[in-house]
Amino acid sequence: MSSYSYDDQNVFARILRGEIPCKRVLETEHTLAFSDIAPKAPHHVLVIPKGPYVCYDHFAQAASEPEIVDFTRTLGRLCTELGVAPGDGGAGYRLIANAGSDGVQEVPHLHVHLLAGRNIGPMVMMRP
Repeated sequence: MSSYSYDDQNVFARILRGEIPCKRVLETEHTLAFSDIAPKAPHHVLVIPKGPYVCYDHFAQAASEPEIVDFTRTLGRLCTELGVAPGDGGAGYRLIANAGSDGVQEVPHLHVHLLAGRNIGPMVMMRP
């Protein structure tokens, strides 16, 4: 298993401790979803585990089964509640999880961007 060092002073850790406010969209035992402060779509929600996980592979390898199940089910519930789940008649959404420097991860706490409410465009823009 990989070894990660978690920075408990990152902005999402501070949000989880209540030191920085956020606009909560959904909260469960192991997961917090809140509105992005600089939205890139009509629905732009950040979904984070409450545990100290740096990125998705860290979470997948080190989180408990209840944490993983809760995180996954919360994402599904959020899509339904926002009315964007294609299976419920919604037009769809995109999930983005960045990891490390090549993934342009800005906050070293696992977070998934849920973007919806319009066509999000191409998955990746290739640079020359």
